[in-house]
Amino acid sequence: MNNLQQLMQMGQQLQARMTKLQESLGAQKITASSGGGMVNATVDGKGEVKEIRIDPTCVDKNDVEMLEDLVVAAVSQAQAKARELYEQEMKKAAGGLPMQLPGLF
Repeated sequence: MNNLQQLMQMGQQLQARMTKLQESLGAQKITASSGGGMVNATVDGKGEVKEIRIDPTCVDKNDVEMLEDLVVAAVSQAQAKARELYEQEMKKAAGGLPMQLPGLF
């Protein structure tokens, strides 16, 4: 019975850490750019796009495709950085628990 109580306590602690982690990630800002800084994309730690900034000098009505590519590249880079941060924080939050425990993730 003692092992079951310990397991339940560990589960509760992990759940509390995960809740705190989700809040923390939502507050983080991660920015990436493309085109030498012509397009900047900012996402939160969960990867949700929060802001796109476009240098007006790269807006060319005859080459919209280039601008679209730059936006996609910047957003993709920012989301990749957010995924990396998320994975690092998840490992910390798990506190050494194996992430493959059945039923946890």
